[in-house]
Amino acid sequence: MSTRRAPAPRALLALPAAVAMVAGVDAGLTLLGVWSPVPSGRLGEAHGLLMVLGFVGTLIALERAVALRRPWGYLSPTLLGAGALALLVPGLDRWAPTLLAGGALSLCAVYVPLWRRQRDDAVLVSALGAVLALGATLLVAGGADVALTLPWLAGFLILTIGGERLELARLAMPPSAGPTLVLSAMAITLAVPAATMWPRAGGAVLGLAVLALAWWLASYDVARRTVRSTGLPRFAAACMLAGQAWLAVAGGVWLVVGHPADGPAYDAVVHAVFLGFAISMIMAHAPSILPAVTRVPLPYRSAMWVPWLLLQSSLVLRLWGGDALGSDLAREVGGAGNAAALLLFFAVAISSAALGPPRPPAVQSPREKEAAR
Repeated sequence: MSTRRAPAPRALLALPAAVAMVAGVDAGLTLLGVWSPVPSGRLGEAHGLLMVLGFVGTLIALERAVALRRPWGYLSPTLLGAGALALLVPGLDRWAPTLLAGGALSLCAVYVPLWRRQRDDAVLVSALGAVLALGATLLVAGGADVALTLPWLAGFLILTIGGERLELARLAMPPSAGPTLVLSAMAITLAVPAATMWPRAGGAVLGLAVLALAWWLASYDVARRTVRSTGLPRFAAACMLAGQAWLAVAGGVWLVVGHPADGPAYDAVVHAVFLGFAISMIMAHAPSILPAVTRVPLPYRSAMWVPWLLLQSSLVLRLWGGDALGSDLAREVGGAGNAAALLLFFAVAISSAALGPPRPPAVQSPREKEAAR
């Protein structure tokens, strides 16, 4: 009997996220000044919104809608995906901020019944992340530069992923893990507007709060233990440990230089959070969360290590050689490696889902074992 399952119809809502990712990667290559399939200076300004709200935000909203199990919950991924697509079409892009703000507001609304269903620390932390996403979209709708929204967008992903880790690994954590995470999340939520208003002092406070959350992940999460196992648990743990390290890098930069508006420090914070932390965590959770959303199994394969290794090595090259040492070549090669790693991971994931579970190793009969000797 075949184990293949048809994707759930709601998986169609993930298509705008995939389009946003491809367009966002293309826009990022254009910003770097390296070869891109479709050079477009106009899309360069939308690179951050496409990647954070259009790609990751739509997937987060879709996963939350599945958890809610109510039709109106799908309004959030629909609006966020529509906002991302509107960014790509000249003439319609003026509606993108409104659509994105509507999607973020809907995501906040989703957490209300989720909170009533389960008054849980993980839900509270993720809900604070949604509030920061709404703040970012309102700033964009008001005409703010995308760089000004960096702390808000970063806080959205950091808190959402922090809440997910508590939800997924709760049984392996001590009772103090939840309240400690809530305190860190509240500190980040308060520090984000402070970093917007007072970039130097507020950015330093945000850095301390982010470092505290990175410490929470490193102290309470199960990754340090499961990295000694094999297969998917080891792969997921390696992704999570790498993500924690990159989050600490971002917190350290914020602590030292405050909230940067541009330059190498800005590039370092952006890509430490959104690629090093967020994409590493997406790689870790994809085999467990994507099947719950699409109903299509995503079996682990050792080939997943290739994009993971490419992402980590290209990020080190970009942040150390490019941002810290000032090498334009390192920044360009590292940025191209970042893009290749992201696209390669999703190519591997799609291939693995299409191929289905790997065949178990054949069991030799006693006669075959004897012949092999």
